[in-house]
Amino acid sequence: MIHHILRRLLTIPLTLLLVTFVAFIVLRVTGDPVEIFLDINATEEQRQILVARLHLDEPLLLQFARFLGDVAQGDFGVSLQFGSAAMPVVIDRLGATVQLVGTALTLAFVIGVGAGIVAAIWKDGVADFTISGIAVAGQSMPSFWLGILLIQFFALHLHWLPTSGTGGWEHLVLPSVTLATFLLPNFILITRTAMLETVNELYVTTARSKGASETLVMLRHVLPNAINPVLSFLGLQMGRLMGGSIITEAIFAWPGVGSLMIKSIFQRDVPIVLAGIFVMAIAIVLANLVVDLLQSVVDPRIRVD
Repeated sequence: MIHHILRRLLTIPLTLLLVTFVAFIVLRVTGDPVEIFLDINATEEQRQILVARLHLDEPLLLQFARFLGDVAQGDFGVSLQFGSAAMPVVIDRLGATVQLVGTALTLAFVIGVGAGIVAAIWKDGVADFTISGIAVAGQSMPSFWLGILLIQFFALHLHWLPTSGTGGWEHLVLPSVTLATFLLPNFILITRTAMLETVNELYVTTARSKGASETLVMLRHVLPNAINPVLSFLGLQMGRLMGGSIITEAIFAWPGVGSLMIKSIFQRDVPIVLAGIFVMAIAIVLANLVVDLLQSVVDPRIRVD
């Protein structure tokens, strides 16, 4: 397992290099950096100074090489909005994003797996029909639309929860529920399918023939084998979850990396955008590594060496 972790860690720089390269090129070719950094009242002398400072008169690949040299020292440039180094600004917002994503992921996993188990146990019953129907409907519902509905009902109509911002636990309820809907329906359906495929295996039948209770059979024999498809799905969807956090933070004015990046895109604050993409890429890569390790712990048949 140690060798597997080391191998995966060694691939992280290559992944970050590719992500950074694509982001850098896209931001360079979709707009003139001079126009991005300077306003329309800038003089020609100011433009020439900026061109020299950013090395814009050099080939694009050479510009990227210089940028990588700065990144290796932790320098993503100076934020246009804050007038300070970009990376510390992003890191300062990272805690709020981790709190939101962690809460949403916990809700989606616990409720989704639990509901999937219930639907599988009472297959073709009222509970199965209701849970599966809600899951299918949830897959078709845009999360931003759900977020607006939740604000309208729980914040503006009932006055139970705040509409936006951060503070106590009540500020976390609506955005975390909205973000959880990104994965919750899939967790339900995948868990239900995996449980139904596993419940008739020979080792499950053997456990029942030995007199094991149905609860013990489900928890000890069926669930550990049925949970791996859910974990695999989670690893594949981490990028989608981080992308969903950007939209959710924007809707609820949650002060995380996502809302910072949205604001920076409109403000054309390139250093913040690049630093935010870099941090999110690291988070996604590490999350996938953790999912792989969890799969090997849950199911001993999976070897990561």
